[in-house]
Amino acid sequence: MASDKEYLDFILEQLSGLEEVSWRAMMGEYIIYYRGRVIGGVYDNRFLVKPTKTALAMMPEAERELPYEGAREMLLVDNVDNRAFLRELIEAMYDELPTSTKKR
Repeated sequence: MASDKEYLDFILEQLSGLEEVSWRAMMGEYIIYYRGRVIGGVYDNRFLVKPTKTALAMMPEAERELPYEGAREMLLVDNVDNRAFLRELIEAMYDELPTSTKKR
């Protein structure tokens, strides 16, 4: 099941307090970037983030879910209505995220 653009728009609105948030569509889903690094994405209308040490510490009860078949597990963010929490989470995760590699 592909994600709805409306759900992506909702998540982006919740993250609007952060600068340099961008996204890219990929196979009916949406990858979300913060300051050029992948933080996670919207998959099947779920906001999933990479399981960094900080994300695990901030969401110890978060369910681990697969964004799609064959992918690595990610953390389900179920507190998407709390903008302050989302901002704190994304900013705290940033230094633990790998830098993107440019395609040649």
